Amino acid sequence: MHEARLWKQLKDGAVQCRLCNHYCAIKPGSRGKCGVRKNTDGVLYSLNYGKIAALNLDPVEKKPLYHFQPGTRTYSFATMGCNFTCAFCQNWSLSQAPHEHDRIEGRAMTPEALVDEALNLKAASISYTYSEPTIFFETMQDTARLAKEKGLKNIMVSNGFMSRECLDELAPFINAINVDLKAFTEGFYESITGARLKPVLENLKYIKHTLKWWLEVTTLLIPGKNDSPDELDQLTDFLVKELGTDTPWHISRFHPNYKMNDADVTQRNSLEAAYELGKSKGLKYVYIGNMPSAQHQYTNCPGCGELLIDRSGFSSTPPAIRNGKCIKCGEPISGVNMG
Repeated sequence: MHEARLWKQLKDGAVQCRLCNHYCAIKPGSRGKCGVRKNTDGVLYSLNYGKIAALNLDPVEKKPLYHFQPGTRTYSFATMGCNFTCAFCQNWSLSQAPHEHDRIEGRAMTPEALVDEALNLKAASISYTYSEPTIFFETMQDTARLAKEKGLKNIMVSNGFMSRECLDELAPFINAINVDLKAFTEGFYESITGARLKPVLENLKYIKHTLKWWLEVTTLLIPGKNDSPDELDQLTDFLVKELGTDTPWHISRFHPNYKMNDADVTQRNSLEAAYELGKSKGLKYVYIGNMPSAQHQYTNCPGCGELLIDRSGFSSTPPAIRNGKCIKCGEPISGVNMG
């Protein structure tokens, strides 16, 4: 076990975890909602420190990040556990094992070993992904600190439910983040994810305007759950008004999984309607994922419409961008190291 960070003592040996917006009050011998932080004799411990349960060298586009070092590879890893209990989780065997089976497994790796391996594989970055990286905060922070010293960038793929303290602790190290904005109603978050919407919205604004990490947002459209015209109208208004038209929005296709095997696959027309809505509101960069069509994965110049990055799956052509601008009309293209 590894002593946790971001917690405080309460009465009678209880502790409060301050890592995410659940702010769990944990009695001695018990765990928080994530299943990987345990109170042992009045001290909070991380049970998953350095227990790497998933590890891959990925295209950065797979995160998905389309406007951060396009065409590069990112060394990606995760531990078991999550602070959400999404009924539709695509990685449920990884995220929910501590909840459902009291199981926390993984290959023992130190932050030094993770960074060395990333460098050996010539990755441009390290990504904290697959499960929710907030719950392996200590491993992430230690690895990110070393990665920065070695010239690697750091990426999070997150549900955005971390505490403000957590964000501030990570502020010096993280360069980019993709946040799942899973819906735009509290009812969806409470009944399907076991969390709340408002903290995610506040964190998105804080990340964009205060921390200034590169931010992209993903929404998985689930038929009949979060895809009503009214809800998507409110969601896209938030993206435009609070995060800005330069924030890329990834609309992802739902496939039945985990506890939602009886749900329908998202129809193409629903995804395309959401795409058109986002574009009509003024979002410059809208993409559709998990659908067999490359057209909505292209990056086009928001000024003249020139095709700038042609993507097929997770591979892409070299950007038709020079010094951060469209080579045809000179329009600035939002992102980091875009060409």
